Amino acid sequence: MIIIPARLNSSRFENKILANIFGLPMVIRTAKQVASLDDVVIATDSKQVIELADSYNIKAVLTSTKHQSGTNRINEAVNILNLNDDEIIINVQADEPFIEPQVVQEVINTVKKYKNQDFTMVSCYKDINSEIADDPNHVKVICDKDNNAIYFSRAKIPYHRDHYVNSTYKGHLGIYGFTKKSLNYFCSLKPTILETTEKLEQLRAIFDNKKIYMVKVDSKSFGIDTKEDLNNALKIFGN
Repeated sequence: MIIIPARLNSSRFENKILANIFGLPMVIRTAKQVASLDDVVIATDSKQVIELADSYNIKAVLTSTKHQSGTNRINEAVNILNLNDDEIIINVQADEPFIEPQVVQEVINTVKKYKNQDFTMVSCYKDINSEIADDPNHVKVICDKDNNAIYFSRAKIPYHRDHYVNSTYKGHLGIYGFTKKSLNYFCSLKPTILETTEKLEQLRAIFDNKKIYMVKVDSKSFGIDTKEDLNNALKIFGN
């Protein structure tokens, strides 16, 4: 099941999930973008979004207004839906209206591959250039030889001491795959100093010595965090 966490209020971009994306509210466009892959549910803290989803015949679940992360929000949703422990849960951010379905499918396939582990968490990255890596809104990840995440940061990692201009970085895409059991465990962990410093919830798993399997993907999509991001995306994908 694909679950889209959709918090209405955003400090950087008010009501961004309702922003118009070629005639559709952002959260609806995101849901329709991945609807061919599996059942889609929007997990939201807003009755307005519930009503909006209903008008487009998209299932939605009302969750608490107190969640500090999207993953905690979808965890509440999967428990409301009473899903089985081995159910595969895919977290697609509401601000990814241009995410390619094949990217999400690659995450799904990788979760299936590792779903019998005690803890299964999968995410993905794409190659980005040095200029994009300078932006703290574009999260970077470094991996070990088996493509397990070592660390995520808003800083430009790894730091190139010799300052290679043409260096390539791993740009994290905010798509996560879990089994329901693993999702429940992840959300039972308390936020750590790493998570609260970087404002990156996936560091909770790293701190707990859990593996996050990273899949390299080809994608032109990016999360829309600001109005500038929105304007850039409309120019890029409107052509």
